[in-house]
Amino acid sequence: MKMRKLGPMLIATVLTTTGLVAVTPASALAAPTDCTISYGPDRTVQSYCASGTGEHRIRMILRHFLPEVGRIPVEGNWAPVGGISITGYPPHTIESVWIETRG
Repeated sequence: MKMRKLGPMLIATVLTTTGLVAVTPASALAAPTDCTISYGPDRTVQSYCASGTGEHRIRMILRHFLPEVGRIPVEGNWAPVGGISITGYPPHTIESVWIETRG
């Protein structure tokens, strides 16, 4: 007799919980925007994003002066909007620089 009452109660609980999860809005996230790249005099490069949410970091690809070594990936730390992601880099040729964002 108890199993007959327990089954429908479990089903109702699961459906209610699933319904609450389905209608709960996700927090609004917008990738960082208004981002800039700047270079320092001491072989540093940095990114700064002024608006949005989430994080950003500076990334670059260098070409080593010895062709057999190939390309060198360089990346800065993840920083929140309003923060600075910075990295130093060795004296090789810069091929590309960009800002990676998440969130």
